[in-house]
Amino acid sequence: MLRYLKKPLVQTASALSRMVVEGHNRVIPKGRTFSVQYSLPKLFVPPLDQTLKKYLDTCRPLLTDEQYKATEEIVERFKNKEGPNLQKLLEERAQNHTNWLSDWWKNIAYLEGREPIVINVNPALVCPRQDFRGLKEQIEFAARFIAGALDYKILLDEQRVPVDTLGGKPLCMVQYYQLINACRIPGVKRDSHVCIPPTDPNQPRHINIIHKNHIFSVDVYGSKGEPLSISQLQQQIQYCVDHSQVSADPVGILTTLDRTSWGKLYASMAKDKANKAAFENIQQSIFILCLDGPYPQDEGQQAADLAASIFIHGGGSKLYSGNRWFDKTLQFIINSEGFIGLNYEHTTAEGPAIIGLYDHILGFIERNQESRVDAADVQAPLQLSFNVSDKTKTVIDKACYQLNTSAEDLMIRCLFFTEYGKNFIKSQKLSPDAYIQIAFQLAYYRIYKQPCATYETGSLRRFQLGRTDTIRSCSIASLAFTKAMDDPAVPEVTKVDYLKKAVASHRKYTDDTISGNGIDRHLLGLKLIAIENGMNVPEIFMDLSYKESTHFRLSTSQVASKYASLLAFGAVVPDGYGLCYNPQDDQLIISVSSYNNNPQTNSDTFAQSLTTSLRDIQKLLASHPQSKL
Repeated sequence: MLRYLKKPLVQTASALSRMVVEGHNRVIPKGRTFSVQYSLPKLFVPPLDQTLKKYLDTCRPLLTDEQYKATEEIVERFKNKEGPNLQKLLEERAQNHTNWLSDWWKNIAYLEGREPIVINVNPALVCPRQDFRGLKEQIEFAARFIAGALDYKILLDEQRVPVDTLGGKPLCMVQYYQLINACRIPGVKRDSHVCIPPTDPNQPRHINIIHKNHIFSVDVYGSKGEPLSISQLQQQIQYCVDHSQVSADPVGILTTLDRTSWGKLYASMAKDKANKAAFENIQQSIFILCLDGPYPQDEGQQAADLAASIFIHGGGSKLYSGNRWFDKTLQFIINSEGFIGLNYEHTTAEGPAIIGLYDHILGFIERNQESRVDAADVQAPLQLSFNVSDKTKTVIDKACYQLNTSAEDLMIRCLFFTEYGKNFIKSQKLSPDAYIQIAFQLAYYRIYKQPCATYETGSLRRFQLGRTDTIRSCSIASLAFTKAMDDPAVPEVTKVDYLKKAVASHRKYTDDTISGNGIDRHLLGLKLIAIENGMNVPEIFMDLSYKESTHFRLSTSQVASKYASLLAFGAVVPDGYGLCYNPQDDQLIISVSSYNNNPQTNSDTFAQSLTTSLRDIQKLLASHPQSKL
């Protein structure tokens, strides 16, 4: 069944990272994707005193005076007792690793997690609805879409993707190379991740197409290594559709199970040769394309809300949750009524790499490029077969029930705020990202009359193999503004000054974080190095204040696109919200997630509060344009 690869796949994402960073600098053309990769700095360990001071500052708005005093004493003991020795051990680790954090983070944040990856881990991307309708036009669009994705793969293979920059500084590009030819594999105690690097001579020549739960292996290259033309791709897709008219057992829904249950069943199923070959075919494909039928929209429901939900979890067992393979790193979704997007497994990359790929595909389609001639010797798609035992069918039924419950629990709302966007915010000489974060703080405070710990993704890609650190958006300055905003006793000019101080404070924390001076990954490193050396977990990490300051009721991320696209993900705590935003020149596109089974949260309520807050902040600034810090 695996007719593409001559040897077993043993390459992991970590090995790919080491290869890219350490092993191939002499063969990469100057001025290409990795031209500056080896000059990027290594991630350093921030000074201990600096991190502990920032930690106290970020805890302060969340604690009572009594709680804060107790935490101060715990931090002081840590600084004088275990802290310096742990700091030394962590600095020694940093000297011996390209990135002291990256392997730890991949395992702790992703591969060791035992919860289902659906909703909890995998984000979804919702793109502007296209103008095609019906199966015939869906197939035609899907062919052009695949061609656009292969066009991007050529850029990656030839290392012609431009180097990303942030604040004028180049960023690590390894994440882009861990999107394609990649997949997560379930394990009983810890998952693994595989990726075929672009320098491997045994590059896969196939993708997987899923239609009505049937999974096909589809050649997208000819015998001479040339990509198929759009017309040939269309024929390949048509073949898959023609050979899957009746729905199959939803084997793909097994990927929605908790990871231990899926890992045990996977190990059992893989003892069967047909199942093992099917699993390996999926793991070694370039990407997956899911062909969905129409989405049943309720009257009054916003189309984007429905699409976001289905892209995150498939809509349930009666819709398309079985028409997925959620372990696959890249899983594109195209429905028959013009909805397009993706679901991606988060282990190896953040949103910007995903957006870079998707923006390229949409641009390719807009340009309507078709310069390829027909490839030679194209083989017909191969339908993967699974031997599904009665035991497996029982687990499939269990997975359907659990997934349906989780899908019903998730509440997604897509807010398209069209009254202003980045242009207005910049006209006020304010950072759009910081401004939006302060609006989040105000929206939350107005609902709950208190602040909450807030996570914003801060990129560490200025460093080799850099992933993320936490920008703690709730600050002393943001709380001062949110308290003052609705206080009639506070003059409006003072409110403006509080706003600008809050924005400036957030901007400063952001700059510190992306420069490697964040605190959350440093604190995590101190905890992990203690455990690694057989020490007790320090008191600072057992303190209730640490738990409160890391219980992120607002989990947020900016993922910008030149298109009106938005990323969506589930809230990270049961009583919280997941917020992802795409700030455009004249509008702000924001996804809001929460859980229906928690009476304290409601995505509609938060979206309404956020809309009002964005309006009120604009009115405040318009009324006092000359206010200064």
